[in-house]
Amino acid sequence: MKTVTLSKFLPLACALMLGSVNAQAGEPSRPECIAPSKPGGGFDMTCKLAQAGLKDHHLLDSPMRVTYMPGGIGAVAYNAIAANRRDESGTLIAFSGASLLNLALGKYGRYDENSVQWLTTIGTDYGTLAVREDSPFKTLDDVIQALKKDPKSITVGGGGSIGGQGWAKIALLAKAAGVDPRELRYAAFEGGAEHYMALMGKHVDLVTGSASEIRAQRGNKIRALVVYSEERLPGELASVPTAKEQGYDIQWPLIRGYYMGPEVKQEDLDWWKAAFAKLQSSEEFQQYLQDRDVLPLNVTGQALNDLVKKQVEDYRKLGEEFGLVAE
Repeated sequence: MKTVTLSKFLPLACALMLGSVNAQAGEPSRPECIAPSKPGGGFDMTCKLAQAGLKDHHLLDSPMRVTYMPGGIGAVAYNAIAANRRDESGTLIAFSGASLLNLALGKYGRYDENSVQWLTTIGTDYGTLAVREDSPFKTLDDVIQALKKDPKSITVGGGGSIGGQGWAKIALLAKAAGVDPRELRYAAFEGGAEHYMALMGKHVDLVTGSASEIRAQRGNKIRALVVYSEERLPGELASVPTAKEQGYDIQWPLIRGYYMGPEVKQEDLDWWKAAFAKLQSSEEFQQYLQDRDVLPLNVTGQALNDLVKKQVEDYRKLGEEFGLVAE
């Protein structure tokens, strides 16, 4: 078996949540979650998890609105919060492993992982590769053989440019198969559901994405070939084999969560942490996550800061391996 292994950057156990705080102190009057993308896709889903969960569990007096700020797979939103919207106590911004990868590669300009306050994770998603139902590619090996024969015979669509997490998921597979990732024919999309629309329109042959996105696209005739998890996922994607099952030991866990501006007051941060602690302690919400192919992951405080820094460092090393950043 040929192996490509990402470092184990996700903790096995959840971090302890902060103690209870005054239920009223710090409660925002106009709560907002910014999805740093167009509607559809993982960032949108992350915001809507908070929107629905906090509403259903009566943790907000005012309904949370979801707004969209696409650009640079999170770069526009990150710069807006770090530079101009630094103290907005009611504003959460969705982030994922893709955000941390772009930070590692220096794609967020002068801002780094220390430029915002990391609030909490909500869960773990996993990378996938998917095709149309009528695709001639029935297994991961079908893709491998086609790439070996001619790397440019398959047009792969994904969120973000070369070096981003969309590209990385096919690049890792190419490298494991002995194919130079620089030879891949990769079509970059801003995010949201654009690459899936390109797949359905037959503009690309295969898309890289995540398990939660596959579920969101179930109304279209899309078939997942692989999930980059250690074991098969529960629920609707239980029939999708892992890369390891198919001979390639590749994992791509994708944490999802929220950050806030660097000058948001501690009492406001504490209010949000306490609200999410109550939400994530609910068995009903845990099931809500799993029904959307997101596995619960609850990390906050210093444990989350440490996790973010470790992931950024791991991604930076991966970028060096692919020649995307200077060593």
